Parts: sequence; C-alpha cells; structure tokens
Amino acid sequence: MGRAVTVATCALNQWALDFEGNLARIVRSIDIAKSRGARYRLGPELEICGYGCSDHYYESDTLLHSFQVLAKLLESPATQDIICDVGMPVLHRNVRYNCRVIFLNKKILLIRPKISLANAGNYRELRWFTPWSKARHVEEYFLPRIIQEVTGQETVPFGDAVLATKDTCLGAEICEELWAPNSPHIEMGLDGVEIFTNSSGSHHVLRKAHTRVDLVNSATAKNGGIYILANQKGCDGDRLYYDGCAMISMNGETVAQGSQFSLDDVEVLVATLDLEDVRSYRAEISSRNLAASKVNPYPRVKVNFALSCSDDVAVPTCMPVQWRHHSPEEEISLGPACWLWDYLRRSKQAGFLLPLSGGIDSSATACIVYSMCHQVCLAVKNGNADVLADVRKIVNDETYVPEDPREFCKRVFTTCYMASENSSQDTCNRAKLLAEQIGSYHINLNIDAAVKAIVGIFSMVTGRTPCFSVYGGSSRENLALQNVQARIRMVLAYLFAQLTLWARGMPGGLLVLGSANVDESLRGYLTKYDCSSADINPIGGISKTDLKNFIQYCIENFQLTALRSIMSAPPTAELEPLVDGHVAQTDEADMGMTYAELSIYGKLRKIAKAGPYSMFCKLINMWKEICTPREVASKVKHFFRMYSVNRHKMTTLTPSYHAENYSPDDNRFDLRPFLYNTSWSWQFRCIDKEVSAL
Repeated sequence: MGRAVTVATCALNQWALDFEGNLARIVRSIDIAKSRGARYRLGPELEICGYGCSDHYYESDTLLHSFQVLAKLLESPATQDIICDVGMPVLHRNVRYNCRVIFLNKKILLIRPKISLANAGNYRELRWFTPWSKARHVEEYFLPRIIQEVTGQETVPFGDAVLATKDTCLGAEICEELWAPNSPHIEMGLDGVEIFTNSSGSHHVLRKAHTRVDLVNSATAKNGGIYILANQKGCDGDRLYYDGCAMISMNGETVAQGSQFSLDDVEVLVATLDLEDVRSYRAEISSRNLAASKVNPYPRVKVNFALSCSDDVAVPTCMPVQWRHHSPEEEISLGPACWLWDYLRRSKQAGFLLPLSGGIDSSATACIVYSMCHQVCLAVKNGNADVLADVRKIVNDETYVPEDPREFCKRVFTTCYMASENSSQDTCNRAKLLAEQIGSYHINLNIDAAVKAIVGIFSMVTGRTPCFSVYGGSSRENLALQNVQARIRMVLAYLFAQLTLWARGMPGGLLVLGSANVDESLRGYLTKYDCSSADINPIGGISKTDLKNFIQYCIENFQLTALRSIMSAPPTAELEPLVDGHVAQTDEADMGMTYAELSIYGKLRKIAKAGPYSMFCKLINMWKEICTPREVASKVKHFFRMYSVNRHKMTTLTPSYHAENYSPDDNRFDLRPFLYNTSWSWQFRCIDKEVSAL
C-alpha cells in the first residue's frame, strides 16, 4: 500500500576543514542507513566542511573542496537508491548560502538555502552567510563543471521548495529555523508536507537538551507529521561541544532517541513509521484543516522514488519512547570528558598535565579526565575500533588495550602539586590521595626556591624587599607576592608538560589543563597568566555550585572518597602565609562575595541583560528578606567595580568548554569592552537615588 516509510538521521563527529575524514564519516552513515532499510538519510548542518570553519567560509578553497566532496558522494555506490541530504556552503550569484544539497542516484534534486540564520551567543552565521529571503521561490542554480560531469545536469532548483515523492512530501528546516517564531514547518505542514527534516549544528549547554526535544515534539503535536533531526557531535575545533541528540518524532511523541554524549564518531538512527498515522492525526484537527485550505503552496520538486514499499502491510513500525535526560552532574561528567578526548586525539598529544591544588576546581577537572578514561575503556569494551586505534596512537603502543580506567589514567594523565611555604599539609594530602584513587602519575614539588629567586632579582635591582601584609607590607606588596607564586606555577606547568614524558623515557608532550570556574572568571578572581592560563579548560564554563554537585556525584558514582575532605574544606588560593600552620586566606573573603551570589550576578548581567541599575532593581525584590536596599546597592556596586577592573583578564582567558549561558568568554560569546570607567558614576548615582527614596 505504500504506508510505512523508513528514514534515517545521524549524529556525526565532523571536524572543521577535515574534508577527508568528514567524507568518510558521511559515507559510513549512509552505508549504515541503507543496511537498515532506510530510503532517506539526513545529516548534520554543514557536515561536508564541518560547522566551525568560521572565517574559512570566506575562502574559495572551502567552497571548492566542499564541491569536490559532493562529487565523491554523488559517484559513490553507497549513495545509490537512497535520498541523501547533506550540508555545505554554496555560492549562488556571488552570494554565499548555508545549504542542504538533496540528491538521488547521481542527480541533485534541490539545493535548499537556510532562511533563518543563527546569530546570537556563540553563533555568527550572518558574518559568513546571507539568509534566503525569497519565500516559496525557486531559481536556477548553475552547477560547477566538477558536478556537471557526474550528474549530467547543467542547472538544478535552488530555493524554498519541498520534495514530492511517490508516496509523501518532505520539507527541510535548518537548525535555527526550528527555534524561530515563524518556523517553516508550520506553513509546510499546512501545505501537506508530512516529513520535516532539520539538520543542526547545536552545541551543548547545561540543562538545554530538553528545550530542543520539546521544540521538535511540539512541532508535530499541533500540526501532525514526522520530524527528523540530525546534529553534529563532538569538538570540531573550538570551545563548543556539539551534543548529538539526533531524534525522530511523530505526532508529538519521540520514536527514536540518539545519545547526547558518546565517543562514537558515527551514530545512525533509523525508524519505520506509518504515514496513515500522520494523516489520521491531522484529519481530526479542524483548526489545522481550515488554515490549510488557505495556505500559499510551496513549489514542489517531483521525485520518481518512494520511501515505502508497495507490499508493506506486515512491516512493523516504531512505537513512542520516553526520552531520558541526563542530570546536570551527568552532563558535566560526560560532555567535557568527550570534548577532552576529541581535543587530545586530534591534537596528537600524549596526554594532559594538571596543576592539582587539592581544591574543588582542580579536583573537578581531574575527575573529568578520569571520567574520560572511563568513557574510553567502555567504548573499547563495546567494540569501538576507532577509539582503540586513537588510544594506541596516544600511548604509542600498537598492542595496548585499555581495560582499567585507573591504569589508562596513569598513562595519559599527570598531576602536579606545587607547594610553597604558604601551602598546608592538608591540601598536599588531599591532592596526593585523589591522584592515587584516579590513578594519575603524580608529582610533588616545591616552588619556594623559584619564588625567592624572582623576588631576589627585584630586591637586587630596586634595593627594596616586598612583604606580605601580615608582616607589615602594603596591599600592593601583598598582591604582587601572591601573583609571583601563581605565575611561577604556570611556567613550571608548561615546563613539566613538555619534558615530563621525556624524563620518563616516553615520547610526546602533554596538554596543560586549566581549572578556573566561570564565577571566578566573571569576578576576575585569578592572576593573569597564572595556572588559569593553560591550553584548554574543561570547567571554565561551569559554576562553582554545579562543580560542588559534580564532586558529590563523583563520590557516589566513582567511589572517590578523597573528594569528601575536598568538599568540606573552604576554597582557598593558599597564596598568603599560614597562621599557626593553618590556612587563613579564603576565596569568598578575598572576593567580598559568595559563589552563590556570583552565579546570580552572572545570570542577571548576561542572560537578563542587566546593567548596574537594572540589577539593583531586580535584587532588591529577590533579596528583600535578607538584605536592605542599601546592602543590595553596596553588593551590586562592589560586583560591577570588580568585574570592570578585571575584565581585561578575559582577553587572555584559556579556551574553555562552553557549558553556561552566563559565561564571560571574551572570544565570541560575551563581547564587552576591557577598559571601563570603573567608577560607574552615572549608573551608581541612579542606584543611590533609589536607595534614598526607599
């Protein structure tokens, strides 16, 4: 009867400008889809070149190589007898578009340009692409000769159209269009499109996955239909981790769910669905049918091909499934771990080095590396040949098989406790015990000789010797002496990262990991060019509150009992002298605010778009039970003074895993000046006026 259609979507770990690898992963996904009976295959956004090409999109090479890959796909036996929907940039009449290229049996059916471009937060698509603004309009696209030679076509349709097969009608959306208030699937559904597709380049943010799932399910709940979503996965060259979650939905319910975090480079979902279920669902929605009778029709590209078989009465169809969401603690354990693995294998380094202080932040970073080792061992156990091959390259052993996460951790992870005369025995013991429990190669060293040498040079030149404030020194001296210790640790971290394996008779070098959290970066509570300066930072987009919860998760799930004492200890930089052998300095006292307050300030500043005055107005209501208006004003002023004084530090912030929407990352996400008038005189005067009135 031609009712049951079999369709496939996928999540691919594509890498910007890795045309060879991207092609191989696309072909593998098509092979898998065909082997499972699919007649249509959808891939992620811009999968041919990789989503994160950034200004490389300006280069003609990127367009050329994308068409070369497309030619290979058109010629491949794998792409025969299946509709293939791939993503790449296309130049049409000297305008660059983000496009889907849909083809079947060496013939391009349609090139569909993106209509709504993502241009907020981490996205800058309007910098490189132009949105297609001609609704329901199709033009002729003149194919380059390299494609003409394969397809025998001179021109193909280019624009806002849908595909009409023998048995159904398909319409494409591209990523952001699902999030737009006037999503194309609304009008397409009213015009009889039964299968909607969405190729995405959507990155991970803590607690975001349910939003995407809800949008997909709601798209078909109101209008009926089948919705297929593909997404990129992994680190494709920058701070973002694309988190898969490929899915297929029908009539408001999920019928196939892909993984959010995985070390599989290629993941394919296939579902068989009954078109009559869509038609009967729509039949009883009278409001939809009234609107459909008035809709402007889309241009239809006729395709002499069916997604179903004529004899399909006995073909089993997929039933709804319950979507399983990860907790935030699981997301922290899995997302940054997968990001670190991609970075490690693609940078061709031999492992990581982490300055391990015995505090929450560096311990959380160590736990993420340990989680990565768990994921690697699990993937190898489950037969992932790609992961095993990467492991063997990293450890330089063609026969090695990782089975125990602790043993693998010993090979790829070096931790280093850098003591000074201001360090306590407690933090030294905590760092050592955690290193033992996760299995890292651990180094203990003392930096006092280097600190004295640096300060000695200053004293020899100036004739003055700075002192800590507890010994009568000024605040300037006190801060300078703390910063010297912090910066020496950064220098030593890079020295040991480069030469530790050499000293152990092993090849390769190590990537240095940073461990400053998002709240400290926002407040600027770090030394510029200290241990926060590293190659990458897996926790730089995560709040202190979430990291504490993650530590508790690791205690329970990894049985890392050493974390209990780390959890109970007050956070401290340990840069000022001890008092009776104990730490007197604490982070929150130094900052003049709590980490909980910092999270609130961060969310109001970035997510709620609040300046000093608006933040004050919001907080006098939020904190009315615990603070007077004058106290709120004092807190807000202190935050904005410290934020603006230290904003320059964000220009050198270590590339960090993006996980939080109030990240102060200066590279792309949070674009602000770094030289402020830190008195905020006009803004603070407005606050003072309100305080007086209240």
